[in-house]
Amino acid sequence: MSFRPGPVPENPDQILTAAQMRTAEQGLIEAGTSVDELMQRAGRGAAEWVWRMAAGRSVTVLCGPGNNGGDGYVIAQALRELGGAVTVVAAAEPATDAARNARTLFKGDVLDASAAVHGEVLVDCLFGTGLTRPLDKEHLALLTRLAATHHQRIAIDLPSGIDSDSGAVLNDGLPVFDLTLALGAWKFAHFLMPAAAGMGHVRLVPIGIAAQACAAQVIARPQLTPPAMDAHKYTRGLLGVASGAMPGAAILAARAAQHAGAGYVKLLGEGGTTPADLVHDARPLVESLNDKRFNALLIGPGLGREAAAREALTLALAEQKPTVLDADALMLLAPGMLAEHSAPLIVTPHEGELKALEAVFGCSDDGSKFDRALALANACGAVVVAKGPDSVVAAPDGRIALFSRASSWLSTAGTGDVLAGTIASRLASGADPFVAACDGVWLHGEAARLAGPAFTASELAGSIKAAYAATL
Repeated sequence: MSFRPGPVPENPDQILTAAQMRTAEQGLIEAGTSVDELMQRAGRGAAEWVWRMAAGRSVTVLCGPGNNGGDGYVIAQALRELGGAVTVVAAAEPATDAARNARTLFKGDVLDASAAVHGEVLVDCLFGTGLTRPLDKEHLALLTRLAATHHQRIAIDLPSGIDSDSGAVLNDGLPVFDLTLALGAWKFAHFLMPAAAGMGHVRLVPIGIAAQACAAQVIARPQLTPPAMDAHKYTRGLLGVASGAMPGAAILAARAAQHAGAGYVKLLGEGGTTPADLVHDARPLVESLNDKRFNALLIGPGLGREAAAREALTLALAEQKPTVLDADALMLLAPGMLAEHSAPLIVTPHEGELKALEAVFGCSDDGSKFDRALALANACGAVVVAKGPDSVVAAPDGRIALFSRASSWLSTAGTGDVLAGTIASRLASGADPFVAACDGVWLHGEAARLAGPAFTASELAGSIKAAYAATL
């Protein structure tokens, strides 16, 4: 295949909005790269993946009227040059100069939308980044009909009918894809639900997009290090984990924290039976918090929501230590509690807790998940880990990071406590709060992968050790 790749992106982990992507492409054009050349880079780079997946089977390419359709004609011509069996179906005539040029360069036949086509692999090049309205009924019918008559489906850039920036699904009944090929840079929809659930595997096709200012980032494998040769438990970080009405949750968090880098994890407050290697200070919290050597605190897992829990939260915040708030602490938190709090803060809400925090801090619950997380981060001055199948980390300074889809087996009780403990351990180890949150999310996701199917929260906590080893 005559594929002329663009330069390797300076930051292959960046995530761009549709507007940022247009700006990045315009920068390449102003630097001397034509739109036609960019289309060749994108189409031929994608064709390599299609060729590999098709493995000699017949391919149908569905082309729309815009530049995504132009990419489709380039893909089809590249496959044809390799001797592949390829059929092109045009949903409409090309509407841009680059798409028209790409169609002219395609040397095969182009069928119209009424053609009855059956094949093995469907390549969706109907619409890509920038779509903000639902597909019309004719385009939707064509896409679903072709999807039903092909065994495997590949989406180019994004599946048609997806909002690039929010991850919204704009039509009901869209096909599910086996592979989605992001062109040039990742888009938010590649990570956000509900869109990400229908994309199958996702891969990036570089076309030379340089790093963009203020771009969001993919949470990538951190580069952690072993302790220094002269390290001891206090130099590695002392983490206090507050217990409460349901001590098992705090113990889970503490167990995870022991594997995530902190040298000393101490359970604070009255609680149940603890493992022999977990130090338990059972004195009242007002006394156990007096140790000035704490590098970070975690409060919330199993805390309860009674008056005593509210008092414990107030005491913990008054210590002015880097703190992670999770679970019940999020349901008790009020803006007044943070009026005097100046130390770094991380909050880790799931969707229900996110809505509760938005209500008390005066934030809207409309918009994309990353918009909501960033607004809450600004309102409360904390790093926000909006966790779930599409976890988003947002900092008050505007940094945003998203995590690739983690194991769906994480949908079991206690895994959030493990995440909170992992993040708190990284914070106690001295990491910047945003970095600590990203490190914790990655370790949590990797631990789930290593744990296999149907794990318990305690098994997940034990797998944090192996996940950490993978970063060394």
